[in-house]
Amino acid sequence: QVQLVESGGDLVQPGGSLRLSCAASGNIFSINDMGWYRQAPGKERELVATITSGGRRNYADSVKGRFTISRDNAKNTVYLQMNSLKYEDTAVYYCNADILKYSFSLGMNYWGKGTLVTVSS
Repeated sequence: QVQLVESGGDLVQPGGSLRLSCAASGNIFSINDMGWYRQAPGKERELVATITSGGRRNYADSVKGRFTISRDNAKNTVYLQMNSLKYEDTAVYYCNADILKYSFSLGMNYWGKGTLVTVSS
């Protein structure tokens, strides 16, 4: 069984910073892309950032220059450093990963249960 567990969500003031973490565990051979998505109240889930196994990054325009995604392949963990947080960053943040359970298997997409980030004064 494969699990993704997020942590780091909290209440933070506008302009503040948070660092989210997501650790993958279980039967894992390798991990391809990892990423963060978010869902604000009343809105659809949207891409925040993704990172390939080789470190290539992609960001939503709304977070470019403020958020940084990184990963530690040895720990099967992806991070999201969020700076200069705004009210509109309030959302549940979900971790996503494309994981191979065996060397001969295709990648399967997994989601974490989410961690809440609230930006409020």
